Amino acid sequence: MLKYHKKKIYLSLLLIVLIILSIPLIHLIKTKLNEPHGMTQISKDYRDDASQLNLTKVYKIIEVEKEPQAIQKQLQELLQYAKKHHLKVSISGAKHSMGGHTIYPDGISINMLPYDHMSFDEVNNILTIGSGASWSKALQYLDGFGKSIGVMQSFSNFSIGGSISVNGHGWQKSAAPISSNIISFSLMKADGKIVNCSRTENTELFKLVTGGYGLFGIILDVKLKVVDNTALKFHSIALKPQYYAETYQKVVSENPKVQFAYGRLRISDKHFLDQATLNYFEKVEQLPMKLKQQVSKNAEVRRVVFRGSVNSEYGKRLRWDLEQSLNTVSPYATFSRNEILNEDASLIENKDPNSTDLLHEYFIPKQNLVDFIQEIKPILQNTEIDLLNITIREITKDEDAYLNYAREDVFGLVFLFNQKKTEQQEIAMKNLTNRLLDAALKYQGTYYLPYRLHIDRHKMRLAYPKADEFFVLKKKYDPYLLFNNKFYLNYH
Repeated sequence: MLKYHKKKIYLSLLLIVLIILSIPLIHLIKTKLNEPHGMTQISKDYRDDASQLNLTKVYKIIEVEKEPQAIQKQLQELLQYAKKHHLKVSISGAKHSMGGHTIYPDGISINMLPYDHMSFDEVNNILTIGSGASWSKALQYLDGFGKSIGVMQSFSNFSIGGSISVNGHGWQKSAAPISSNIISFSLMKADGKIVNCSRTENTELFKLVTGGYGLFGIILDVKLKVVDNTALKFHSIALKPQYYAETYQKVVSENPKVQFAYGRLRISDKHFLDQATLNYFEKVEQLPMKLKQQVSKNAEVRRVVFRGSVNSEYGKRLRWDLEQSLNTVSPYATFSRNEILNEDASLIENKDPNSTDLLHEYFIPKQNLVDFIQEIKPILQNTEIDLLNITIREITKDEDAYLNYAREDVFGLVFLFNQKKTEQQEIAMKNLTNRLLDAALKYQGTYYLPYRLHIDRHKMRLAYPKADEFFVLKKKYDPYLLFNNKFYLNYH
């Protein structure tokens, strides 16, 4: 009889365990099965961007030539044609901006992606690369030399030229934006002439083009600083947001072995913005694995876990708990620097044609981080827009870009929202964006310009006091306003 009761207890416990495990599994299976299949096709002569909210008819889409001499001749003739026929020209790469920055209505749209040549100066550690190349291609190429990119964005499928045009940043420790990693670039101006831009040559243009949103010319060839590829071990700390800045200073800033770091805030209703993690990668003395030997580590599972958090409190808790469990109980994994950098945006891909994922970013002086988080908590809790993620990244003072968002050392808070493609949600998102920027301005912060154009001209200038001078200089270098886009139309 005793054995029978023990067996019954074991079976009951097993049944309970199976039920507990089945709940998240069922949730993820439902998420996967409910996803639509097939991509929405864009009609010929129309352009859109990553927002999926900027579908616009253009005059013509031009694919550029691959070879330097061929592309120069092609673009010079194109600019002459555009000027003669009173057409505007917009420039695009991977089109990951979200406010029509790569689009002009009934204009000529240049696709720079084919221009992706590369060469490496092993003596001086300089990569020369065509502006249409993706960071992923650059990493694959440099990996063969045991080298890596010094500063780049968090996703590797963006183009080099596009990243320079938005002056993107990554999550490299104690790093300024991408501009800090540029040695020089060649630029085709509106008159078709090609000039070299650096900190010592055409300095004003160098500052205007980095974070200039394609308004001053076409970036052709770029010289970038290169660093060693290294092996890095992952670490994670759970903490309260109020201790984030001081912990970051002790654990990351003061540790010479750390190369990457980022934070994440909890966004489920339970403990909303009251819990955080600090995740960092520390150099270890071993040879990094080659990229070609690396395979995707459950990429689709990670994507489905992420998508399962959309409009789901349970999904948000599940994602946080899974990440916490992996950070706590798994052996700390070792990665190569290039593997860490070579992540594609498809890891969080949204396949729902009725909604879109939109980014915001706010740059807050380090000493004001906690106050800003407390300020935005009720704003985020009282919006109908679905918040999917908040990460925290360090950006040190930028000495290069004219429209400078890191005018001192800051933390960049990157928000990802899911928005339905309805007028009601668009209005709600505009309201939310303005309230979040008001909070950022209150704490001496600013916001990132590549996203939706929901901020008006006046408030944009509060965040970027040099905007008027920027647009005056636009006319100095491009008096016919040949290079143009929706960003310029909205803010000049």
